[in-house]
Amino acid sequence: MSKIKYGQIGVGHAHASKITAYRDSDDYEVIGVAEPDEELRRRAEESDAYQGLPWMTAEQLLNEPGLQVVGVETRVRDLLDTAEQCIDAGKHIHLDKPAGESLPHFERILDKAARQHLAVQMGYMYRYNPGVVRMREFLENGWLGEPFEVHTVMSKLVGASTRESLAEYRGGTMFELGCHIIDLVVGALGAPDAVHAFPRHSADSDDDLLDNMLAVFEYPAATATVRSSVNEVEGFARRHFTICGSEGTMHIQPLDSPRARVAFRTAHGKYSAGYQEIEFPPYVRYVDDAADLAKIVRQEKDPDFSYQHDLAVQECVLRASGLPIDASPG
Repeated sequence: MSKIKYGQIGVGHAHASKITAYRDSDDYEVIGVAEPDEELRRRAEESDAYQGLPWMTAEQLLNEPGLQVVGVETRVRDLLDTAEQCIDAGKHIHLDKPAGESLPHFERILDKAARQHLAVQMGYMYRYNPGVVRMREFLENGWLGEPFEVHTVMSKLVGASTRESLAEYRGGTMFELGCHIIDLVVGALGAPDAVHAFPRHSADSDDDLLDNMLAVFEYPAATATVRSSVNEVEGFARRHFTICGSEGTMHIQPLDSPRARVAFRTAHGKYSAGYQEIEFPPYVRYVDDAADLAKIVRQEKDPDFSYQHDLAVQECVLRASGLPIDASPG
């Protein structure tokens, strides 16, 4: 089976080095990288992730013969313009998060992709986390019953330079960081009836970063709380996702190296009633995402996450960040 030709536009995103997942995959041939900012390119050229790759303009990359997939890894402010350029060129895309600040612009991109049957895979990093995959299986099997509560946290501790870069975006830590777990909430419970944002600036600092944020999602018979902060000591260790249903509860913590505790009302297969621990093999971000995208591009399967899901997630990200959802597209 021939390899899928993959290129990347941008190295300015915090997760742009995920290009290694494609370079290491037997499914892909990485044919080049584009980055117009000379300083960003210079730094990237010194990184192992980009060693030996051809550098070119975005136009040159999009016109490379046989190119099928583009990773959109620009700074957040440029994500949507670049994504639309790729979709207009007829390419499948992996679009890093969050999907910009204009919901109408993102919707326009998704509409164009749908008309051309192009994949738009969002870069939410826990979608193929084995703990999250197991949770989806339990939900689909009905083993957790009807969910009535979700509680989730996505935090860390950062220094002054990172705070400065995050402060560029009005949505604060919920926009930049909390979006990962909002994707999980909408995946588990669907689109909410309402989202209430409680943004705060809590650190003793001179910047105006919204660094301590809470959002409450309302459903007819459930609520979800989403927290995201960059003030929490050892925040990575407390990142978690908890879902409670009428037949069971599942708590995944930490998310980045997942372990889970699950309680079932009744036994299911190898799982007993009551609480038990579940361990998972080591998890490397984006490897499974890349493999899944290859199957979609080869038309071996349909996407696990629809255009409608991604649009609902983005609307929730904006509302949870206290941002308008009707900002004009670029």
